[in-house]
Amino acid sequence: MTEIVEQSRPLARFRGRSYVAFMFKPMVPIVDWIAEIDATLEHSAGFFAGRPVVLDLSAVDLSHSAIVHLIDSLETRGIRVLGLEGLDEAKAVPGLPPLLTGGRQCVIESQVAEPAPIKPVKSLLLEAPVRSGQSIVFTDGDVTVLGSVGSGAEIVAGGSIHIYGTLRGRAMAGVNGNSSARIYCHKLEAELLAIDGYYQTVEDMDVTLRNRPAQAWLDGDVMKITALN
Repeated sequence: MTEIVEQSRPLARFRGRSYVAFMFKPMVPIVDWIAEIDATLEHSAGFFAGRPVVLDLSAVDLSHSAIVHLIDSLETRGIRVLGLEGLDEAKAVPGLPPLLTGGRQCVIESQVAEPAPIKPVKSLLLEAPVRSGQSIVFTDGDVTVLGSVGSGAEIVAGGSIHIYGTLRGRAMAGVNGNSSARIYCHKLEAELLAIDGYYQTVEDMDVTLRNRPAQAWLDGDVMKITALN
């Protein structure tokens, strides 16, 4: 009797993983828009390095060569474009990053007159300090840190950020379009504060607020930072 041995091949395993991507939306004139990127990098070099970036081209009408030149210009600044939005499929030729669809909108306005049901607020509590090089991303709600946030570390939250120690790194609140989010810290030494895409770097902040308890919030499209006492 001949024994037949069947070799089983391991199945491919697919796992989902989500990332917070920066959305860049170029505006004309492109030269001025690039200059704003350069100003940001001058204050916080390497801020976009290693981060997912999506280029929304819906506000500009660029030729294929212009798109390639724009992507190359960003890559020379350490900004790697992983996908495109707002581009006519006819221009999506080989050599360009892939077209992306299904991105979650940040703000949704309801047309229903009745008030929407109140959802419980989600939050993340960190009892240990956030050390240099660590990145904490929690897009579902508020983040509270009982310790300090070291230089080179960052906190990214969909809601507000509360830091009961010293904030030396970066804090980015309201990343899902929550303009009412705030940032609180017991001692302000931050490299960067951002709420719903509006930001201030250490060079922009009032020096009288350094080493003091402070809060940051949005007043329209202007970020304001004030002392807590």
